[in-house]
Amino acid sequence: MNRRLPVYLVIDCSHSMRGAPIAAVESGIARMVLDLQRDPTALETVYLSIITFATGAELVSPLTDILSFESPKFTAGGRTQLGAALRMLSERIDREVVKSSAEVKGDWKPVVFILSDGGPSDGWITPAKSICARHDRGEWNVLAVGYGKSVQADKLRRITPQVLLSSSQEPDALARFLTWASMSVSRSCKVGVQ
Repeated sequence: MNRRLPVYLVIDCSHSMRGAPIAAVESGIARMVLDLQRDPTALETVYLSIITFATGAELVSPLTDILSFESPKFTAGGRTQLGAALRMLSERIDREVVKSSAEVKGDWKPVVFILSDGGPSDGWITPAKSICARHDRGEWNVLAVGYGKSVQADKLRRITPQVLLSSSQEPDALARFLTWASMSVSRSCKVGVQ
């Protein structure tokens, strides 16, 4: 069995993402998947999962090899229950990612991208501390992206010290981030297999 590079996208689908922002996320993810499907190394290693959050969290796509992955459609509406998504993320990674042992070489370190345009509306502090600790211990690579003028960057920094901010509310800003994320995952694949 090849070692997998698990990539998790945690996407804000709350009310404020309606319209052009959620359409930009959809097209950006479709482009990201297509880019990865054209990369021979990514085809061998990348597995992608998508978790969305609004009023609650939803597993939109379980961890799936990039060749079989189908880009989803999203519906935006509801609150910003980031805490629910962070709890689901932890559960999914614990269940899906194969850890290394004396007998088996496990998966590569999971890569997590969290995208939000606002601030959490639920109990998010405890799961945020847990994810930050796992990032700090080097178990996961976690990057948060704050999009728009209403993002609460201080709260994203409590999840991970790696936070990118874009005050632009243009859909192009989201598309550029997802293109960058695709290139980052491709580079991670190449570094991982060497």
